[in-house]
Amino acid sequence: MSSPAQKKATSADSARAALLRQIPSVDEILNRPETARLVQLAGRALAISAIREALADLRAWARNETAHPAFDESELHSAITRKLNEQITPSLQPVINATGVVLHTNLGRAPLSKQSVARIAATATRYSNLEYDIPAGQRGKRDTHTSRALAELCGTEAAIVVNNNAAAVFLVLNTLAKSGEVIVSRGELIEIGDGFRIPEIMAESGARLREVGTTNRTRIADYQRAIAPETRLLLRVHPSNFKIVGFTNRPELDELVSLGRKKRIPVFEDLGSGCLVDLRVAGVSEPVVRASFAASVDIVTFSGDKLLGGPQAGIIAGKQKLVERVRRNPLFRALRVDKLTIAALEATLSACRRAAWDEVPALRMIRMPAEEIARRASAFMDKLRGNLPPGTSLESYAGFSVIGGGSTPDQKLPTTLIAIRSSRYSAAQIEERLRKLQAAERESVPAIARIERKTVILDLRTVFEEEEPSLAAALAAALA
Repeated sequence: MSSPAQKKATSADSARAALLRQIPSVDEILNRPETARLVQLAGRALAISAIREALADLRAWARNETAHPAFDESELHSAITRKLNEQITPSLQPVINATGVVLHTNLGRAPLSKQSVARIAATATRYSNLEYDIPAGQRGKRDTHTSRALAELCGTEAAIVVNNNAAAVFLVLNTLAKSGEVIVSRGELIEIGDGFRIPEIMAESGARLREVGTTNRTRIADYQRAIAPETRLLLRVHPSNFKIVGFTNRPELDELVSLGRKKRIPVFEDLGSGCLVDLRVAGVSEPVVRASFAASVDIVTFSGDKLLGGPQAGIIAGKQKLVERVRRNPLFRALRVDKLTIAALEATLSACRRAAWDEVPALRMIRMPAEEIARRASAFMDKLRGNLPPGTSLESYAGFSVIGGGSTPDQKLPTTLIAIRSSRYSAAQIEERLRKLQAAERESVPAIARIERKTVILDLRTVFEEEEPSLAAALAAALA
């Protein structure tokens, strides 16, 4: 005689078996009228893939369910629709950056200007004179679209563009120092984003690293003693993502240039952040590219998507003969940029040449006065209060934004921060809901905030004014 537990198990097994028999086949679902819309939306192949995934999930659930599982046609259709939306929704999507980090590497660094986007659209949807000299009626070079403006803004003779600054550093070293030595201070052997290290890039380029000085103190005499017949470059690396303080020493740039002239060895400076405008008006101290060439540095590399405020690119600028040598390197073709990057960079450089700094979003954010952010924060909170559930508190206080992106270490921008607390949710839960709640809706935008002292913090410095209604809606939904 079966025990009650055995009878219960047998009953559950029977229910599971019955449910599994009810699950329709792929072909059955495809032939249903409600599936036709899904096929029309995404095509037959993706629709079949979504159906198979949903059916596999349903079967797995039915086999493992300990209670009495029941089949729900509407739930299956909803699951198929969700699966299909996941497949056709682009993985790369816009987000609202409410962190106050202007050049947030994980969020794409510098947002492009409207002018850059317009130039990209015009270039992408039509043919262009990318490598065609219209006046001469013959093949041209893609460098011509950006080289003159870059050289003018940097105060040097020539400039070319590759796909990022790591590529720019690699190409210069490979061209000018392959099989030779490059002298660099130990205090400048930095690691840049995603684990790329200067010594490793140097090794891959074929150049040999010759370290001088110590981590915190290097003198010009250290460079002088290290110079040998195989020395090809004197390298200076701007430590853009860290700062050494205290008992330190570093040769002045003109000292290094003077030594290079005396020994007839080019001086190569990797500036990283690529600052073309003096940001001291915003309280930020960062080397300006033009100052390096004023000191007669021979060749410089820097990023396009940091303090320049343009697209991802690596700029190589300097003496004509050196830049031309780099351009003739066969690897230049492998590392060059496409027409869309050139279009965006050209538009960004146009704004810089006209000193139209507010056209460049990153520079506009960096230069934004603390008073303007305070006004926006106050207005934003006033509009938000009426839409928040009970148990939610808003508070604003003075704080700091950062530039980020491996630029301006230990330098901060005064701002107004908005603190959000909830009696229902923890700070971690609110932050997660801001990210995930909005991402679930195709027409909405995820909002990325930060947490300080167990409190969700918003900084409107990095939120475009037109994004504020979306941010307010995301907060209201996340706190509900």
